[in-house]
Amino acid sequence: MPITFTSPEWLILIPALVVIAWMWKSMRLWQPLRVVILLLGVLWLTDPMVQQGQKSLDLWLVVDRSESADQLSGPSVQEWVKILEQKKPSRHDKLHLIQYGEEVELHLAGSDRQSYTGKKNLTKTALALENVLALADPERANRVLLMTDGYATESITNVASKLQLAEIPLDYRMLGKEFPNDFQLAKLSLPDKVQVNEPYVIEIIVRGEQNLAVPLELKRNGQTIAKSDVEVKDGFAVVEFTDRIATAGSYQYSAGIYPPNDQQTGNNQKDKWIEIAGGPRVLLISQYTNDPLVQSLEKLAYDVELITNATTLNAGTLSGAKAVIINNVPANKIATPFLAALDFYVREQGGGLMMVGGKHAFGSGGYYQSDIDALLPVSMELKSDHHKLEVAMAVVMDRSGSMAMRVAGGTKMDLANRGATTAVELLGDRDQICVFAVDSEAHRMVPLTRMAGNRDDITKRIRRIRSEGGGIYTYNGLYAGWLELKKSKAGTRHLILFSDAADSEQPSKYKQLIEEMRAADVTISVIGLGTDKDSDAWLLKDIAKRGDGRIFFTEDAKTIPQLFAQETVSVARSTFLEDPVATLSTGKWFELTGSQLSWLEQVDGYNLSYLRPEASAMLISQDEYAAPLVSYVRRGMGRCVATSFPLAGEFSASALGWNEYGDFTQTLTRWLMGDELPPGIAVRQQAQGTDLQLDLLYDQESWERELANNPPRIMVIEDDQPPAEIIWQRMAPGHYQIRHQASEGSTLRGAIQLGQRALSFGPVTMGTSSEWAFDKQARDELVAASELSGGRDLLDLSDAWLRPETSQLDNLRLPLAIAVLLILLLDALLTRIGWQWNELASWMKSWRKKPALAAAPAEEKKSSWLARITQRPTIAKTSKKPRAAEKPKESPVAKEETPVTASSRQSRYARAKKRK
Repeated sequence: MPITFTSPEWLILIPALVVIAWMWKSMRLWQPLRVVILLLGVLWLTDPMVQQGQKSLDLWLVVDRSESADQLSGPSVQEWVKILEQKKPSRHDKLHLIQYGEEVELHLAGSDRQSYTGKKNLTKTALALENVLALADPERANRVLLMTDGYATESITNVASKLQLAEIPLDYRMLGKEFPNDFQLAKLSLPDKVQVNEPYVIEIIVRGEQNLAVPLELKRNGQTIAKSDVEVKDGFAVVEFTDRIATAGSYQYSAGIYPPNDQQTGNNQKDKWIEIAGGPRVLLISQYTNDPLVQSLEKLAYDVELITNATTLNAGTLSGAKAVIINNVPANKIATPFLAALDFYVREQGGGLMMVGGKHAFGSGGYYQSDIDALLPVSMELKSDHHKLEVAMAVVMDRSGSMAMRVAGGTKMDLANRGATTAVELLGDRDQICVFAVDSEAHRMVPLTRMAGNRDDITKRIRRIRSEGGGIYTYNGLYAGWLELKKSKAGTRHLILFSDAADSEQPSKYKQLIEEMRAADVTISVIGLGTDKDSDAWLLKDIAKRGDGRIFFTEDAKTIPQLFAQETVSVARSTFLEDPVATLSTGKWFELTGSQLSWLEQVDGYNLSYLRPEASAMLISQDEYAAPLVSYVRRGMGRCVATSFPLAGEFSASALGWNEYGDFTQTLTRWLMGDELPPGIAVRQQAQGTDLQLDLLYDQESWERELANNPPRIMVIEDDQPPAEIIWQRMAPGHYQIRHQASEGSTLRGAIQLGQRALSFGPVTMGTSSEWAFDKQARDELVAASELSGGRDLLDLSDAWLRPETSQLDNLRLPLAIAVLLILLLDALLTRIGWQWNELASWMKSWRKKPALAAAPAEEKKSSWLARITQRPTIAKTSKKPRAAEKPKESPVAKEETPVTASSRQSRYARAKKRK
């Protein structure tokens, strides 16, 4: 057992102690026990460590539960744990279970729970092994047994060297086998950014082990632009397409292959975005094909993109756009992902947003509690001063088996109930409501009841609705709601149908039923849980169309209460006033632009809303409401405007005849687009797998001082996650850089904020299908890592409990301290009784001659050295010296020993007495 010294410098005390013992002999440091104490004390200071072999083992069973391996590993986890527990060599050994995919879960030793609940779309082997390194006890021997298919989606090279340093061998067992008949779309390559009308090349690489013609399809924004067969020869095939786009924005390309009898289909698809750059661009979303705003804004040399079908919009449409104008388009006609993207676009990317009035705008258009409600400078809150005709509303809700599924916030049924109670809260006291829960029958939960005095009871009844299984019989629900609405004389009668878009059954004679309802002026809107591509979405669309209502689809159950609120407000409240009203300027226009404007004297109608405290109104109505007609507000880096009267279509005659129409719309749009970014700065983006690299390059002469005072900030949003700030790294003068690790298949958008200006980038789709790539290099990397750490390809689990040839260092300070204490006590005892080391020598000599002493007289044996040193002198209690008779008798000694005289005994006794 070799000994090492942590602090060997203390050994220099040994010669120093020798010198002290020689110079100060009176300290008697040369006595053997004191020499031993001093030497042990010096050793204690050096902190000695001794190497000892490990006597126990922690075995870490690490199981791959990713999508590509779960079917192979999941059913066997309990069996593996049972076998390893049975083969455990001793009770001192411990088994630990770690399961991983994209996330890592630790199951403590002895735990009964062995199910994996984390995400499975990636194989983060390195992350799992890092967890082992963090949890492993360095005082014990450790060994890892990795059960995986070997296709990690991240490199494990770095963690392999860490395992080697920690002396933790990595054993592995490969699950499954390689896929010789698998084809994969290995690469989809195209530029990140090009100019309008600039041609570019799209390169696609397909890999496979067989020579085969593989069908290939290429889509742009969901529309097929190319189909062909790709000839795979000698393991791969390369095909190229060319494309050019005339309109600025970001576009998503999707490539897919469809080989016959493919063993793995998860690696047959890839997506990538491209940005088409142009000049200053305004995105005009309008229901008017000949919107007069187009002609007005094009005079400013802006690139105005008119969109009359907003259902296909996405976040990529915002790329390159400086401002978005929504002209009298209802919320349900605009793609939900696009509306959700506007908040980040305005607040972080510095975009501008304006909503223009009309019967389908603001509250009437269903924007109350929508994703852009909080952006606008006006509030669409409900007040009794703009109550419409008395309303009778029927709510027909799906309570089939699918509604029992749990989502964030409870079950789907809980969220549907919350949506219905939201409608109850928004209705006026004179309004009426009835509620039905439908499965194979329509169950009347709330009969037609007036709101006044009954809200609490109605709410309690709705909250008690639970999913009872089965499907939803749509016709039965509509018919039951219609029978109840027949009882009402309200001026507005409306039915809201909430149903699963994939489980809406029994259409029956719904067409005739809806005709009867429309003849009685009853309207129908539909909220579908799912997408418009689901199996029964066609039925829900047709019901809403025939019922002259609106249709909403949502996959996110959390948005159900919001959709109920939007629909209730649009039906139950008259937020568009159709009578002409005079206008009044507030003088705020001058503060906004530094110039004067000759306002129109009246508007033909407007959307009633209320100015938010932080906003400013430039024009208000001269009626009892004094409502804002034109208002503005800053939101983060961006700007927002609300023009509450129509600028096109119905009720816009006065506005279109206004001499300042062009100046008004152009000035507001210029303000929305913000300040132009000075030249000399650019951002470069590069995505590789799930790693995004951004480089900010700038001219030092024009930008160094500004960036020194206000360092650039970068904000990134990933899918529907909250925005997050990333910290820049200054690489060199004129160059900042960041690297950001994103989730597999996620879409990122971001903004680089420079004072009050912003540079936007994205969308960028991070690496897709990594889990199904089955890169052979990943398996080779695992084998190399195992060999480096001293591990094995383990086929027999009974060999798993092999202790690695490692040792641990034990600290000797504690035993040294105990030894010093014991010897110190012994030295004190011997000093107390007057023990002399020369007597030890005499005793040793007499002990060696013990046979010769056997014939000695009995009285001589009693006077042996041992008897003399153990016989304690009797000391008188007085201060007088003891009498001669009280002195111990002399004992005979061997001839070789120096005789002990009475005087020497007397002097020893006197010395002991003085010490006392």
